[in-house]
Amino acid sequence: MKSLSELRQDAVSIFHSAVEAADPKPAIQRLVRRKDEVLNVDGRTYNLTSFDNIYVVGAGKASARMAQAIEGLIGDQLTAGIVNVKYGHGLPLQTIRVNEAGHPLPDICGVRGTQEILELSSTAGETDLVICLFSGGGSALLPCPPRELSLDEKVQVTKLLLDSGVSIHEINAVRKHLSQVKGGRLARMTYPATLISLILSDVVGDDLQAIACGPTAPDKTTFADCMDILARYSLCSRISPRVKDFLERGVKGQLEETPKPNDPVFQPTQNVIVGNNTLAVEAASKTAQACGYRTMILSCSVEGEAREVAKVYAAIARQILLTGHPVQRPACVVSGGETTVTVCGRGVGGRNQEFALAAAIALDGLDNAVILSAGTDGTDGATNAAGAVADCTTIRRANNIGLNAESHLRENDSHPFFQQLHDLIVTGPTLTNVMDLQVLLLA
Repeated sequence: MKSLSELRQDAVSIFHSAVEAADPKPAIQRLVRRKDEVLNVDGRTYNLTSFDNIYVVGAGKASARMAQAIEGLIGDQLTAGIVNVKYGHGLPLQTIRVNEAGHPLPDICGVRGTQEILELSSTAGETDLVICLFSGGGSALLPCPPRELSLDEKVQVTKLLLDSGVSIHEINAVRKHLSQVKGGRLARMTYPATLISLILSDVVGDDLQAIACGPTAPDKTTFADCMDILARYSLCSRISPRVKDFLERGVKGQLEETPKPNDPVFQPTQNVIVGNNTLAVEAASKTAQACGYRTMILSCSVEGEAREVAKVYAAIARQILLTGHPVQRPACVVSGGETTVTVCGRGVGGRNQEFALAAAIALDGLDNAVILSAGTDGTDGATNAAGAVADCTTIRRANNIGLNAESHLRENDSHPFFQQLHDLIVTGPTLTNVMDLQVLLLA
């Protein structure tokens, strides 16, 4: 039987294998190939010599790595390009300029980079090709509020949504309607140029409308949906009066809606998912099997309040220990997705660290149980950690140094809790982003 220390080491190795599998550069190279002057993108061919100019634009935590792949394929043909990335996520490139900016809250550097993206895209004509590169984080890294609103007003709305347990789909519906570029508006701007959008998915279900707020995808949401979302979470009285007035004008038809699925601007557009959470979860499963575990993939679509989902995992752990179902020991249950946190306290942490803290409380006293939850992008909330690892001794070790797990959970203060236990998962920027990974190991 493996020791607890070995289980912890295996959990970290399994996570790292998942991150490696989600590397967007080889993911693009699998779907985008060049032979002479013909580019094949997921089965559709483009003659590079038929374009007067080829531009590259993009945004997201992985967009520099994606741009690196494109330069390796068609760098000799590129006219110009720019991608917005989170601070610290840049890479040296030849033709494509990398602009670092704020995330998860946008800043003025992101606005300037987005303006440059729009200027470059708007110059494209019918005989030009625009290649877009989007990944998780693209929503915050592509800020361009309507002229009637300030960046600060949009930041306030985004922060309220992030702190209220709102799903990423709902957050993005609002973001799209407070933007000049999201929700298919970039496709509208580049039309009639040929548009190829390569997308690394960080949302459950790989919904093109949601990833980076779908700058090149049709948008089915409306201004009315935005007002419904704000009302559902009791946020209407907390947002800026000017934002509320803007959205209400949209509901009344006084503002142009985002382009819908039948809009002709999408005719010259090809949207391609180059990678997603499934790649990471399957790689994790294979690594777990190689480490000697009987492995079950629970889901690639885990959503919900982090602390509640953690209780479900603890229940699964107890079931395995008692009955050997749904998988016998040594067991690995792996899943992916993106939970949420409703912030009620004043602490510091993220959804993965909160998941691990709630799981530690629920697993207390079990034998040989380890659980890890971490983000494949290397960032969990406003911290330098990707997540944390917990085990059946976490609560006892915390008590020994005066840490109260219940108090830290109540205050959404998971980061200092795991920091003092030396149980944080710290990777630095991974240059990918396909949501989160949870690994449960039982010996």
